[in-house]
Amino acid sequence: MNFARLRIEKLILGSLRQPRQHLQTQWQVRRWMNTITRPPAAVTEETEAASKKATQRATPASGPAPSVKPMPLVEERLESILSPIRTRIMRKKRLATDELSALGFLNTRGYTTAEEYNLEALQAALKEQNLYETKRFFSTDNLDVEQNVLFVAAKYPTGQQPREIFFFREGSVVFWNCSDIEMNNVLNFLRSFERESYVSALVHGESEVMPYTYIPSAAVDVEGDLVAESSDFNATARAFFQKGKFFVTGDRDSFLYKYTFSNAMAQSIKLGMWEATLDRYIDSIEHLTEDLKRGRRLRISRAAMLRKTGELFALRHVINLSSDLLDAPDFYWDREELEGLYLQVCSYFSISRRTKVMNEKISHCVELAELVSHNLNDAHHIRLEWMIIILIMVEVGFEILHFISDRGEKQQSLEVVPLSSQLVPK
Repeated sequence: MNFARLRIEKLILGSLRQPRQHLQTQWQVRRWMNTITRPPAAVTEETEAASKKATQRATPASGPAPSVKPMPLVEERLESILSPIRTRIMRKKRLATDELSALGFLNTRGYTTAEEYNLEALQAALKEQNLYETKRFFSTDNLDVEQNVLFVAAKYPTGQQPREIFFFREGSVVFWNCSDIEMNNVLNFLRSFERESYVSALVHGESEVMPYTYIPSAAVDVEGDLVAESSDFNATARAFFQKGKFFVTGDRDSFLYKYTFSNAMAQSIKLGMWEATLDRYIDSIEHLTEDLKRGRRLRISRAAMLRKTGELFALRHVINLSSDLLDAPDFYWDREELEGLYLQVCSYFSISRRTKVMNEKISHCVELAELVSHNLNDAHHIRLEWMIIILIMVEVGFEILHFISDRGEKQQSLEVVPLSSQLVPK
């Protein structure tokens, strides 16, 4: 609607100003040509005379000069019209955040900062710091070999609602109702317990924010919809996901629902980090496709290409084998309600589709890596064959030289015996 209105105004303004702009353009072209053809002194004199005339017109004796406003160009009009629209869009975003805060919504923010956390050392450091209390330190696999989730809560409240944090061993952390200052302090504190840390700009760029609020255990009216009638959960539902928002009860044992939401967020953020890693990998091998297309020599060595192939297979391994992106974790096997919440949030973040797209991209990269490796191996074999041929030719040359030298020595060693000495009897 706005662009259609702008186009109509542009056409109307262009039709009204076309004669004036045409005359102004002709006058400017003629003045420019005169400036080029005249010497610099004449141009300077003309400029001084024009300034004197303007000064004389501005004197009180000649009366007040008529105020003539120059007609704005179409580009200026478009810019003046478009600038309020940009401001209005940003204001709408701020109003949406303010409206959620006014409705009682809080923020859940998740980060992925490293490949892995040392949760045992982190728990001991948090206990020594005496700012957070460990609520749960549990395992999510069926074998219960190691605890891979650390759930802590702040000891000193700053508001009515609690501040809680989930630490995942795979390098993700999810904050519930924490301020920006507190989150930055915790992220800085985590650096001592990280393994293979990510870049700070990438960590903040791939973070996720989700609103949440607390609800009573009975049926409530949420945004004009009755939970007991409009959702798939019954009236005693203790948590649900609706319209991109988390709804949980304020019970003490509701941490499993928060863990479910946090787990889905952590999976999405981790997938985002791997997507960024794959994008950087694709950018690093993009010049190889140009070399193949142009028929030029590949600007990469066999050792570097082997490392690139290893990076690609390592990324495919962590996506398809080491993570739970292809299927729901075993933790939700006998927890149907939690599994439903987990699958809903994963569907909201499009984890299945993004994983499928990543696997397709990796397959194309594998094909390119194999083609480049074969090309480099063929070039290496050809180089070895030429080296062998050159060595054989050198050996043949040495044999020829030895043959010539031996033949010359034999000719020199022959003795000339007189015929008379052969006829005299002994």
